[in-house]
Parts: sequence; structure tokens; C-alpha cells
Amino acid sequence: MIAYLKGKLVYKDPTYVIIDISGVGYHVKISLQTYSKIKDEEQIMLLTYLHIKEDAHTLFGFKEEAEKKLFLNLTSISGVGPTTGLMILSSLSTEELEQAIVSEDFKTIQNVKGVGAKTAQRIVLELKDKIKKDYPTESSSANLGFIKSNNKIKEEALQALITLGFPKATAEKNIAAVLKKTGMDISLEELIKASLKTP
Repeated sequence: MIAYLKGKLVYKDPTYVIIDISGVGYHVKISLQTYSKIKDEEQIMLLTYLHIKEDAHTLFGFKEEAEKKLFLNLTSISGVGPTTGLMILSSLSTEELEQAIVSEDFKTIQNVKGVGAKTAQRIVLELKDKIKKDYPTESSSANLGFIKSNNKIKEEALQALITLGFPKATAEKNIAAVLKKTGMDISLEELIKASLKTP
């Protein structure tokens, strides 16, 4: 229905962006990997998917075709909704997820918040052959993090985890655990990603 959006990047958050197109602001949910690929450019183009439910129309945006394709594959599986699909793509890069599916690594997929053993198995069983056809994909360039001041990065990571469905107390505990290990020399994306994987 809406294949892509091209306009002015008004606001960027680790979980969503707002794009202004001719005076209309579009709220587009994004994964952490799309966030890391969006530079602070004024004009932006995102491939999109419009999810329609009775009570909401939600736009999901992707910087790259491979990620959008994987998202659509994931959400075609029973029990994987768009929010879970986005959570998986925020916890694992496209390459990591494809590698896990092809090598039947259920554990890696199961480590994502909200994904149980049965769902992880379904993802592998239903997508293995599809992914094998396209595999290997080109590896994307390494994530370029925005190193920010201590408190700012913690606040933004906390907000992102809460938006992704973590209780505030759990999110704070996970962030603290990650920072204890890494120190402050960590980008916002890396902090959120590590916090997502903290048990």
C-alpha cells in the first residue's frame, strides 16, 4: 500500500522516526539496525510496510530491502506479530538472524525477549529454505554508534527498552548490568542491543 516514504527527517529515536512529507508527519516504527544506518541526514527514504488492525494503522520502516524482506517473512509466521518481528530485528542483525535460521540455531532466536522455544522452532522450520535460497547476503557495514554523554545514552536506551515492552525496573537493571561490563565507551545501539540480550 505504501512502499516507501521519502521526506525530511524531523525526529529520530531508536524505536521510531518522524518523517515530514509536504507538511504531514509520518510516525514510522523502526528496528535498532535501521536506526544505526540512519545518519543525521536531513532527507531520508525508508522502505515501509503498513500494518492494519481494527484499532490502528502502524507504519514500519526499513533502511534496506533485506531487512524488510526478513520482517515480512517473520510476520508471515503464526505467532510472530510486527512488534515481535521488530524486536527480533533489533536484537539480531539481518546477517545474524539469517545465519541462526540456516544453521538451525534455535537458542540464539529464543534469546530474544518475547520469543519462546516453539516460536523459535517455527521461525527456523518455516524460513530455512527461503533463506538458504538467498544466502549468503552481503554483510552490512559495521554499526556506527553515536557515543553520547553518560546520562543521555542511559536515558535514551531506557526509553527505547520501555517502548519495546520492558518494565522500567527490568530495563534499568539490564542497562546497569551492561554498563558495568563495558564501561561508558559504548554506542547507544550497542547498549540497547546488549540490554535486550541480558537475561
